[in-house]
Amino acid sequence: MNDQIHIPVMLERCIELLAPALDRDGAVFVDGTLGMGGHSAALLERFPRLRLVGIDRDTDALAIAGERLARFGDRAVLVHGVSDELPEILAGLGIAEVDGILYDLGVSSLQLDRAERGFSYSQDAPLDMRMDATSDRTAAAVLATYSEGELRRIFYEYGDEKLAPRYASRIVQRRDERPLTTSSELVELIIAATPAAAQRAGHPAKRVFQALRIEVNQELAVLERTIPAAIDALAVGGRIVVLAYQSLEDRIVKRVLQARSTSTAPAGLPVELPEHRPELKLLVRGAELASDEEKARNPRSAPVRLRAAERVRSAA
Repeated sequence: MNDQIHIPVMLERCIELLAPALDRDGAVFVDGTLGMGGHSAALLERFPRLRLVGIDRDTDALAIAGERLARFGDRAVLVHGVSDELPEILAGLGIAEVDGILYDLGVSSLQLDRAERGFSYSQDAPLDMRMDATSDRTAAAVLATYSEGELRRIFYEYGDEKLAPRYASRIVQRRDERPLTTSSELVELIIAATPAAAQRAGHPAKRVFQALRIEVNQELAVLERTIPAAIDALAVGGRIVVLAYQSLEDRIVKRVLQARSTSTAPAGLPVELPEHRPELKLLVRGAELASDEEKARNPRSAPVRLRAAERVRSAA
């Protein structure tokens, strides 16, 4: 069942990009968003000398991945944590540097497919949306406690929602009467507040649910810390691959990879000093998309943007 609900996105391309760094004795690979372990299982099979550190904040996903990866024994170490905690996790394991890192960002198949997690606007469930069920902040708590201005801001920034003021106002009005506790209640409120013309441009709740999910899990703030920490953990010759599914994520990844793959030499300097040379070499031009065949086979790959880089110099 778990294999059926999780098809790893751009699996062969990820393996192709990571292979030069992983196909050697003692190589260590970090799957920073382990999920149900699809990418990691394939890499452990392909590279029999590889060791895995798998990290995920979702305890349900970790349990499933643990079953799937049990056959690899002590080659796979799984850790409950958030991706930006990589330095502390590696230090705790006594690992100084790693050879490959993969991040498959955003909401997982497991989280979407289990209605009770509250991520989907198409199924009724408690307004939860926590990737880590041990954390405190839920979507219901955000809707109940954030000011109208704060709600408007997250709908604008994280959902690019043009009707953010209208939705924020209606939510505050509604909670004065009774709290919003289920996804169907929020969907009904949004639909009622959406002009008929706007309802023809896709489901009106989509962007609000995305914005709430990002806020509940602090996804963008975490990502801002994650990518620099991951690059710092890479050995020279190590490689990082990132799969992003929406523009806000991809923009962060692009900015960090470009900055670290650009010379820092001051303009006009006649000779580039070693400490000014780029730390990274980009491995793909821009962002790669899934093929038409993959999109047909796995619809969740449709929005993916893949970026990858190799570390070519240690930090100064």
